[in-house]
Amino acid sequence: MTQPRPNSEPFACPLKTKRFVFALLLLLVGIVQPCFSQEQFVAPPTRLITKFPFKILTGGIVIIQALLTGHDDTLHFVLDTGSGGISLDSATVAYLKLKETPSDRTIRGIAGVRKVNFVMHQQMRLPGLTVDSLNFHINDYELLTSVYGEKIDGIIGYSLFSRYIVKLDYDKLIMEIWQNGSIRYPRGGFLLKPLINNIPVFGARINDNHPVSARFYFDSGAGLCILMSEDFNRDSAILKKGKKITVTQAEGIGGKKQMKITTVKELRFGPYRFRKVPAYIFSDDYNVTAYPQLGGLIGNDILRRFNVIVNYAAKEIHLTPNTHYNEAFDYSYTGLGIYLVDNEVLVEDVIEHSPGAVAGFKPGDIIIAVESNFSKNIQAYKALLQRPGAKLKVMVMREAEILMLNLVVKSIL
Repeated sequence: MTQPRPNSEPFACPLKTKRFVFALLLLLVGIVQPCFSQEQFVAPPTRLITKFPFKILTGGIVIIQALLTGHDDTLHFVLDTGSGGISLDSATVAYLKLKETPSDRTIRGIAGVRKVNFVMHQQMRLPGLTVDSLNFHINDYELLTSVYGEKIDGIIGYSLFSRYIVKLDYDKLIMEIWQNGSIRYPRGGFLLKPLINNIPVFGARINDNHPVSARFYFDSGAGLCILMSEDFNRDSAILKKGKKITVTQAEGIGGKKQMKITTVKELRFGPYRFRKVPAYIFSDDYNVTAYPQLGGLIGNDILRRFNVIVNYAAKEIHLTPNTHYNEAFDYSYTGLGIYLVDNEVLVEDVIEHSPGAVAGFKPGDIIIAVESNFSKNIQAYKALLQRPGAKLKVMVMREAEILMLNLVVKSIL
């Protein structure tokens, strides 16, 4: 009888048999356990279309230049995430002789509601990009032009943001427009996931008397930090009792509006925290702040402290702190409403008992110079007036008489 070799296996399978068994096991596994596809659709990478400079005005408002096809006049637009479309100033429409289409649609502003007509089927030319099929609603921006001392021809909002990825670099004052697609955001920032129904809405927390979490409009067209309604302030009891509150005035769509300004102890969203933040409170007769669904809006004097990537298609806004992140807020208060009218810097409003009233300003005064600045540049004058504690000599003309007034800029703190 043949003896098996040492260390041999009496029942070992030949190699071909092992392969057959292994293949059979794989087949059985495939039958018993369903296979799952790993395929998924991925948007193509985003692509840079164009980039160009922008300008910053008081409160961080972004101004970009554009043309309408068929017209050679350079137009100035406010870039505004708080706009649900795109618009043109009524004076610009008349000057360019654009055809108006009547409508029953209305827009709301802080001081009123108005019906608007449209200029239909227009092309807008930005540096390196032509945007087709735009329907501009028509509004009166004469007041905004007077406030900023620069012609405001319109406002660009959702109609642009919904079509492209927009990057705003507030350090270099460069705007980039990218094709919609997959994007890798820079490190060191934070990704907001806002709700977007024409205007982005995101969550933030305000703390003064106690912390209150709410949702706010992300509004790059508002030249302030925080705007809240009196209803929100009353119902949330957000402000400490005895808080210093100053009466002032603000301007927006619909006209001028008396407001109160104070500060809140803290504003937080994502990992970011700001202290002693100026906050406006007003009677929101036209529900611009959408209370009680929202707490109000957060404006560009906060948002300009980040380099921003706005990606409406993905419902994302990426924020990276920039060199302006730790800049001091504007706590100045004069009680003066000054506007550029017929190339003159005019005092139109003087709030009772304000520093401006104490200094002797009267409505109708024409400002000739602030300190040694005779430029008639309202942006330069406002910069000089935004220094709490400053003692300024202001030369005015009143009924053909030259007067020198001494203005002490106060603080809202």
